[in-house]
Amino acid sequence: MPRAITMIPATKNRFTALPTASVARRKVAGYARVSTDSEEQQTSYEAQVDYYTHYIQSREDWEFVGVYTDEGISATNTKKRDGFKQMVKDALAGKIDLIVTKSVSRFARNTVDSLTTVRKLKEHGTEIYFEKENIFTFDSKGELLITIMSSLAQEESRSISENVTWGQRKRFADGKVSLPYKQFLGYDKGVDGTPVINEKEAAIVRLIYRLFLEGKTPAGICRYLEQQGIPTPSGKQKWSQTTVDSILANEKYKGDALLQKKFTTDFLTKKMKVNEGEVPQYYVEKSHAAIIEPLEWDMVQAEIARRRALGRAYSGNSVFSSKLVCGDCGGFYGQKVWHSTDKYRKVIWRCNSKFKGDSKCATPHLDADTIQRMFLTAYNLLMADRESVIVDCAIMRQVLSDTTTLDAELDSLNEEITVVAELVKACVRENASTAQSQEEYAKKYNGLLARYEKATARLAEVAAEKERKRNQDREIRLFIEALKKQPLVLDEWDERLWIAIVDRATVFRDGRIVFKFKCGSEIEVER
Repeated sequence: MPRAITMIPATKNRFTALPTASVARRKVAGYARVSTDSEEQQTSYEAQVDYYTHYIQSREDWEFVGVYTDEGISATNTKKRDGFKQMVKDALAGKIDLIVTKSVSRFARNTVDSLTTVRKLKEHGTEIYFEKENIFTFDSKGELLITIMSSLAQEESRSISENVTWGQRKRFADGKVSLPYKQFLGYDKGVDGTPVINEKEAAIVRLIYRLFLEGKTPAGICRYLEQQGIPTPSGKQKWSQTTVDSILANEKYKGDALLQKKFTTDFLTKKMKVNEGEVPQYYVEKSHAAIIEPLEWDMVQAEIARRRALGRAYSGNSVFSSKLVCGDCGGFYGQKVWHSTDKYRKVIWRCNSKFKGDSKCATPHLDADTIQRMFLTAYNLLMADRESVIVDCAIMRQVLSDTTTLDAELDSLNEEITVVAELVKACVRENASTAQSQEEYAKKYNGLLARYEKATARLAEVAAEKERKRNQDREIRLFIEALKKQPLVLDEWDERLWIAIVDRATVFRDGRIVFKFKCGSEIEVER
């Protein structure tokens, strides 16, 4: 007996769950985006907004919800696209039935983001219409077409990114300097594109360098700037130590420029990484006007290295910090204030550990005038034989600058590390593919690992020694430059000279101070 088959027509839309006979107006929104904030793109952005507003409002079967927008934002990911994210949020909340946008590439150039968003909206009954490709996401072929078009858009984005990167590196190779002027203190963009000094901001930069050389720590500089009501490069009132550190270490303030300090590792995520040799760098000397004199900048770098070597032992509030040493215990002198609240107030320097041990240190306290006077005496004694001192320093620099042996060992160690790393990989692969004694495998593997760790440890030691010699060479160079510029006899205190030439000053219980200069010379001065 033949079977009877009766079709029962659908009564609901499978995406919207609305009755098929329903003639309810669809809630429609437009999405517009431009990837740059240039004047040309701004015009395109405004045109898109105007177009979608009139286009949606002209349809009687559509109810205009609004136009969601993003300006100057890349489409390669959706993390920072506030307009896009708000649109999706509203759609999931049932406020939008249909989204109209120009093309797949306007929506997203990341295939994964595009498909994920489309599917999420589809599940909640929101359709997307891509005008250029004439794709409706509720169409059975829609997802396949979107996948293809999104992939093409992603590759287009990759190509654009590679072209932009090539252009940037070409500019670097040509020595063209560009700064993030809105976030960079001290410079404005000149008419020819080169940095020009902003004198108002430059005064803040000079102040930061002066405070540092006077002994203040970056944290102390932050507090001082905040107390003075001086804003940060971004216009905020709260200074961060990182900002001060970056200003003190940035070679652009002495008129040079190191280009390509960072690079983009992924065009989709826009993730940046510090350049540690993966891509070329370019150092441009005298690329623009300097705010800080090169000698002063070098002095700051030497002081940064000195404080870093001291570690927590440095707690700066003066040029004398971590330079005065107790002859009894070997600890540093620290600043103390007597009668801080009355007219007898006096600032003195005394051994920080004077009363910490079983027996107190017998070394005397000193005031700033005494330290300065005794330094001038030591300096004048040193300068009595200036030419010989400079010659000896030049010889020392020749020794320090010769890193041939260290460089050869570094090359050898790097080669050893590369070879051992490959041997470890081969060992692991062999164990995975070939049956063997696990005891023998463990012995071999551990032997290679020990060899690798030994090489890397030695590499760190040699690199540190090379850096130590480099820092010492820099200090002696600054010492020579300082001596050449100074008179043979000095009768006025010069804190910059103190910073440039004094390594430490040891105070003994009889009041003597032995000044050790950065050239290695020691001069004793009676109190």
